[in-house]
Amino acid sequence: MPAQRPPETDYEALWRERLTRGHPKLRIAHRIFRLLPSPPRCKLCHNPFGGIGGKIVGLMGFARSRKNPNLCNRCCDILPPGGAEVDIAVLFADVRGSTAIGEKSRPSEYASLMTRFYRVATETLVRHDAIIDKFVGDEVMALFIPGFCGPGYRRRAADAAYALLRSVGYGPASEPWLHIHGAVYSGVAYVGNVGGEGIVDFTALGDPINTGSRLQGHAADGQFLLGDVVYASVSDRFPNLEIRSLALRGKDAPVTVRVLDAQGMQRDAQKDAPG
Repeated sequence: MPAQRPPETDYEALWRERLTRGHPKLRIAHRIFRLLPSPPRCKLCHNPFGGIGGKIVGLMGFARSRKNPNLCNRCCDILPPGGAEVDIAVLFADVRGSTAIGEKSRPSEYASLMTRFYRVATETLVRHDAIIDKFVGDEVMALFIPGFCGPGYRRRAADAAYALLRSVGYGPASEPWLHIHGAVYSGVAYVGNVGGEGIVDFTALGDPINTGSRLQGHAADGQFLLGDVVYASVSDRFPNLEIRSLALRGKDAPVTVRVLDAQGMQRDAQKDAPG
């Protein structure tokens, strides 16, 4: 009979506990640090690296990790090796037509526009307890994990998608200052530290990540495509959204989604307006 590993070396069980039930220190950090300016921030505890907030927490010993500039030194120290398989939600948001915008703008103007998008997206996602996994060019990827968001993590992700649309100007009486589209999907992913001894990153890998990324490419301007399970968590808030069945590369069966879009937001506003 094979010998069992002692509990203190069972990193997978430790990860699963923290990712599903929460890490007390990180939850407290979330509540405090999101009130302090300013981005960029540690992707896990949200402690600010820049601005006045960065100077304040720097006095307490918080600084960027040498292993990963997207994490602070404290988070790198408290996270064990490896990870665990847990159910999460993932959000992808992408700037639509960014190549054309860059071609028609001065480099400094384009950089200013993208910086504004990064700042607004960060503020919006942090308010919804997201882990901002990465900004890549004109795209943001954010994770919604039960241990950080609570049991309503799918609803938090869908609410964040709606808030992102509003944050860039989509609404019943306004035009967006930046055109975005995206997707929110959920499922079991591998979440944890990925990398070698010199460089590690907290991220998520697996089918939900791949599917969410591909769904984003099918969303039109001002739309977020919500996976069926994600939509079930917000169907009371957004009833009767358009349903689509999409064939995605690499998927054996079509994926059913609901369409959260700017036009739907306008219809909701008109419906709720006083007669």
